[in-house]
Amino acid sequence: MKNVLFVLTSNDSLGATGKKTGFWIEEFAAPYYLLEDKGIQVILASPKGGQPPIDPASNTEDMSTPATKRFEKDEVTKKVLSNTHKLADVNEADFDAVFYPGGHGVLWDLVDNEGSVELIEKFYANNKPVAFVCHAPAVLKNVKGTDGKPLVNGKKVTGFTNEEEEAVALTEVVPFLLEDMLKKNGGSYSKIGDWQPYAVEDGLLITGQNLASSELVAEKLLEKLKE
Repeated sequence: MKNVLFVLTSNDSLGATGKKTGFWIEEFAAPYYLLEDKGIQVILASPKGGQPPIDPASNTEDMSTPATKRFEKDEVTKKVLSNTHKLADVNEADFDAVFYPGGHGVLWDLVDNEGSVELIEKFYANNKPVAFVCHAPAVLKNVKGTDGKPLVNGKKVTGFTNEEEEAVALTEVVPFLLEDMLKKNGGSYSKIGDWQPYAVEDGLLITGQNLASSELVAEKLLEKLKE
């Protein structure tokens, strides 16, 4: 059986706004169920361990999808989610791939998290897939490849666009714009229309543009795990 590590944010504060954030339910639930239903074991971790915060904006009727509705009724998975491992306690050697769901929370606690950076670098160096969706590619900001350059340098990538950030009125709130960072770090960034499903793959690196792209990323990750 293949094992995939999911890394979720522990941050529930949207910068200095006083508003709440966290991880986006769809971006967790759709990949989780897609992989679990195919016999992949998914293990959850977060910087603080325990229950990671759910972005309240993702827990509304207009944001519901088949995966989020399934999660809503799934007490077993809710219990698993409430007991995530501490990120510092997980070992890359125990897993075949790593996946980061998005949500604005990651921008404040996983971008500069040395343990997260080191973990991604180990997965990649050991020829294991690394996958990210929506805001999660932000955690690649400080990740280096084996050549010492930014991991995204020269690679095809995508992530939450400047236009999408503007549409949710958080351009002035986020610590940096994801699209700009990926380009600055040398990524070959591409995107399609706002809120449309889009994911790109470059070797072991898989990235998705937005919340609608979570299942696409998981499908690409599943194919990688079959190789």
